[in-house]
Amino acid sequence: MHAVVITEPGGPEVLSWAEVPDPVCGPGEVVVDVVASAVNRADLLQRMGKYDVPPGAPAWPGLECSGTISEVGEGVTGWKAGDQVCALLSGGGYAERVAVPAGQLLPVPTGVDLVTAAALPEVMCTVWSNLVMTAGLRAGEVLLVHGGASGIGTAAIQVGRALGARVAVTAGTAAKLERCAELGAEILVNYRSEDFAEVVTAATGGHGADVVLDIMGGSYLARNLDVLAMDGRITIIGTMGGRRTELDLAAVMGKRARITGSLLRRRTRAGKAAVVAEVCEHLWPLIESGTVRPVVDRTLPMTEAAEAHRVVADGEHVGKVLLTT
Repeated sequence: MHAVVITEPGGPEVLSWAEVPDPVCGPGEVVVDVVASAVNRADLLQRMGKYDVPPGAPAWPGLECSGTISEVGEGVTGWKAGDQVCALLSGGGYAERVAVPAGQLLPVPTGVDLVTAAALPEVMCTVWSNLVMTAGLRAGEVLLVHGGASGIGTAAIQVGRALGARVAVTAGTAAKLERCAELGAEILVNYRSEDFAEVVTAATGGHGADVVLDIMGGSYLARNLDVLAMDGRITIIGTMGGRRTELDLAAVMGKRARITGSLLRRRTRAGKAAVVAEVCEHLWPLIESGTVRPVVDRTLPMTEAAEAHRVVADGEHVGKVLLTT
């Protein structure tokens, strides 16, 4: 089969469509003939040599895919050849075929086409595991989403609203903030010209944000604490603003704050399966009803993965960028 391989650490130009070994269907796994995958920032880090591949995962990128099951391994129940699925992966989605643990499969939601379904697994599992399973977001609370126009952001806005939260977002342009508002964000902050801590605190009558979903890391931590409500929770899922910073522990204690971080890719198979099961139970009905919908910016052939990486790196997109075989 063919896959998008990384010839050496570097820029988008190091991605190459090349022949690689076919996946082996192990016990408890299925093989999916890939129709589409999606670009995540973790893929860009992997391409640059800054994100190691987990043991046992394919060397090529791709943390989610959609397609059709072509082979079912020993011990797998509930799935058969010919089923259309989407899947959460530890890697290998940028390829014609991929082996997937059965616990990481999801049915394609009713009303969503097979290509678009590739936009769902990683973002929905990331959003649900962080906002609900970790931060315990509840109805009536204020959720602040950094990078509201990203794939994660566009999903988090919708999930937050569906859970009954009031959603605030940051984004870098008026056009992106307008798209966030269309998805349900109420408090809109242009991070290039406004201080999000000041705007969100003022807009909430001094209350602040109960939950902050943060992709920036170090550079935002102090202001995330500033905007945090009493008993608030900060969940960090990215370090675009750096991995290190100084932390005022008095501010953490004073607000009884909780700061957590997670990498979905690093979870065990059982851990991923637990997240997938909750997403299927709680979010899939919302997707099928149209309450939450995938947001796709553009679709490119997998042979143009380099261009897709450039789009994501430049922040030109709103929602997900997909790759098709």
